[in-house]
Amino acid sequence: MRATYRAVLHGNHLEWRDEEPQDLSPDREIEVSVTILGTSDSPVNAKARGAAMAAALERLAAAGGPRSFGDAAEWERETREEGALPGREP
Repeated sequence: MRATYRAVLHGNHLEWRDEEPQDLSPDREIEVSVTILGTSDSPVNAKARGAAMAAALERLAAAGGPRSFGDAAEWERETREEGALPGREP
């Protein structure tokens, strides 16, 4: 019988998250398949990535920002213009 149980792998030890498998005993071998869902970054790695991102944004701002969009205020005015509503005269 196949069943799925949530667990976290610590080295070579599984820590059950929700429901534990029934009838586990230390002298019984049970074959399992483990799928690594993802790795969580350490706070140190996340902080380093955040600092690198902030530095990149500062360089972009110092260079005047992206220029391919044209005038941001003009784009916003054009985007916010109201169109005719269905069933109403403009």
